[in-house]
Amino acid sequence: MTVADTAAPAKGRWITEWNPDDPGFWETRGKGIARRNLVFSILAEHLGFTLWTVWSIVAVKLGSFAFSTDQLFWLVSLPNLVGSALRLPYTFAPARFGGRNWTVVSAMLLLVPAVLLAVAVSDPGTPYWVFLLIAATAGFGGGNFASSMANITHFYPERRQGWALGLNAAGGNIGVSSVQLVMPLVIGGFGLAAAGLFWVPFIVVAAVGAFFFMDNLATARASAREQLKIAGRVQTWIMSLLYIGTFGSFIGYTTAFPLLIKSQFPEHAGSLGWAFLGALAGSLIRPLGGRLADRLGGARVTLWNFGAMGVAIALVAYGLSAHHFGGFFAAYLLLVGLTGVGNGSTYRMIPAIFRAKALAGVPAGDTEALAAAAATGRRDSSAAVGIISAVGAFGGFFINRGFGTSIAATGGAGAALLAFAVFYAACAALTWFCYLRTVGVRLAPSLAAARV
Repeated sequence: MTVADTAAPAKGRWITEWNPDDPGFWETRGKGIARRNLVFSILAEHLGFTLWTVWSIVAVKLGSFAFSTDQLFWLVSLPNLVGSALRLPYTFAPARFGGRNWTVVSAMLLLVPAVLLAVAVSDPGTPYWVFLLIAATAGFGGGNFASSMANITHFYPERRQGWALGLNAAGGNIGVSSVQLVMPLVIGGFGLAAAGLFWVPFIVVAAVGAFFFMDNLATARASAREQLKIAGRVQTWIMSLLYIGTFGSFIGYTTAFPLLIKSQFPEHAGSLGWAFLGALAGSLIRPLGGRLADRLGGARVTLWNFGAMGVAIALVAYGLSAHHFGGFFAAYLLLVGLTGVGNGSTYRMIPAIFRAKALAGVPAGDTEALAAAAATGRRDSSAAVGIISAVGAFGGFFINRGFGTSIAATGGAGAALLAFAVFYAACAALTWFCYLRTVGVRLAPSLAAARV
């Protein structure tokens, strides 16, 4: 079977020859196939994010259930916790079952949180613990990101991965914005149950589209045991920590935004409909972070971005302390936008790091060895994505719980913001030490020479 066989019937659709780093192969055949898979991957991942974060709006609309602010923050944070944990097995699934096959299955699983949400809110007697369980099923949507990114990594050459992964991730991230823009209108017109039922036909379309138009890559197949070896690599855990600061911050800040406005600026509750702008800014700017990283180096962009996030945190804190809604809102949009830049730059770092590690020591003139090492780097990068995205997504849980705990204890979010700022400073220092430092490399090596 060759690449030409992708025109075969969808059942058992596998590509056995795939070498995107070969310019001739890429221009004649690879580019079109990769683009088609990217489009349908984005659609499925977008819906994953909508179901994952739908509780950020539903929680604000549960006034008739008389839950406390801290209880509502639990409903928003629990999908983040479960989704983060699911990202690890979801990452290994494309290599085990095929990217196309798993996209179909993972899309259909989104029907579970969609339908259960509609059932729960339709009964005024539904107890809080049932709401917690149903909110937890929204974590299925959080797992989709890891499998989608791990799959798309194999379709693109290393030189284009920053842009491709940025687009794939941005298409998913915009799902948060879709929820926060569309759901208030849908709920207002059709009732709270529509927050779940609205997505059902779109989920079916995504699953059918993946079935007929996506492909499985035989060259990407690997066992979970093989992929788990990447957990023993130090770089995997360093990047996991940095990803908490970028993607974890994005998902945390965007899902917390509506509740934060409601609790800290109740007189501006009518502005909740504008909360979608935060997720939209962070999503649309993510490919720019990848593009900047392609040109300037991911580590350099990431370092400066963490510094800028610290400044944005200070501006958000000032807006809250001065109780100036306009200043708070603008600063919060800036902060979320910067998480988007960091998302793109850190994701660009991952394939560059593992490619550099795989190519280390390979003779420059050995074409066959270089190609084999590059393929190893892609497999390692794909496996690392799972752990990195899983650990990083826990940031969404920590941020929501940080806000909830801070508000419950002090009435404000200042303590949480201070903790976040300290963490970003530590992330900036770690980025410099591991990937940009050129002094003391004999004692403690860095990857500065690889221009990660």
